[in-house]
Amino acid sequence: MSSGSSVNDALTGYLAGRVTAEKVVSVVAAAYYTEQGARSREQLRPIIEIIEKAHPGVVELSGSAQKPGFAIRLAERPFPKRYDAELRQLVQSLVTAPRSVLPAPSLFSRIFRAIRRVFSA
Repeated sequence: MSSGSSVNDALTGYLAGRVTAEKVVSVVAAAYYTEQGARSREQLRPIIEIIEKAHPGVVELSGSAQKPGFAIRLAERPFPKRYDAELRQLVQSLVTAPRSVLPAPSLFSRIFRAIRRVFSA
């Protein structure tokens, strides 16, 4: 499953009440901090800004022997309830936008990612 579809699934599930705010925070933060494409990062930036305002320090950086020299770990903390309405409103505006938050990757980009993973392993 691509990160784009998992983010979209988490956002739509959050609006439907099937996904908690903590799950949205973890899925969006993981996609934002591990995604290499600038387009998807820009689309997730508004959600990350609300998350950082309400939930500072959502990710922890630690040293790693692998590239790029650090590892990203999500902090497991509850999302503050007072920011839930603001997060829900932003997610609603992104999901109901004419374009999806993260479009499904094209066949070419999926093949390119697979080849890059093979050679970077």
